[in-house]
Amino acid sequence: MHALSLPTWWIHITSVAEWIVAITAVVALGRLRGEGGWRWLGLAMVPALTSAMAACTWHLFDNSPALDGLVVFQAGLTFLGNGALALATWNLLRLQRLHHG
Repeated sequence: MHALSLPTWWIHITSVAEWIVAITAVVALGRLRGEGGWRWLGLAMVPALTSAMAACTWHLFDNSPALDGLVVFQAGLTFLGNGALALATWNLLRLQRLHHG
C-alpha cells in the first residue's frame, strides 16, 4: 500500500469509479435511444475496467514481484480492451449509417 502516495491512490480509485459510471451511462444512453450498439460499447469497456482493477490490486500489494503475472494479465486486458473498444465504435458507426442513410 506504500508504493503510491495518497493523491495517486485517489486518482486510481476515482478513475475506476469514473469508468464504472461511464459504462453505466453508455448502457443507459443505448436504452434511452433504443440502440443496441451502445450495449456493445459498454461491454467493450469492461476489459479496460478490469485492467485498471488489476493495476490497483498490484499497487495495493506494494508492487510485489510475486504478482508480476498480474501485470502481464493487466497488459493483456488493456490490449484486448483497446481492440474491443475499436470494434464496438466501428459497430456503432456502422449501425448509425444503416439507420440514417
